[in-house]
Amino acid sequence: MVHVATVVPISLTIGANRIVPAVGIPYPLGNPNLGPDGDKKIRRALVEKALRALQTEVDDQTVFED
Repeated sequence: MVHVATVVPISLTIGANRIVPAVGIPYPLGNPNLGPDGDKKIRRALVEKALRALQTEVDDQTVFED
């Protein structure tokens, strides 16, 4: 099992106001081990979550978990 780390702590440290956790390091935008269909599903979910984050008004740092 490969353990991956998210970049949320780094994003919080540098002051990002909208933080969308991804799959993690080393594959922040997908997982090549899942094959094309599984990887596409992860990428689509990430893009949809990011779009919701952009449409949400925030005053402070916000981590968009779901």
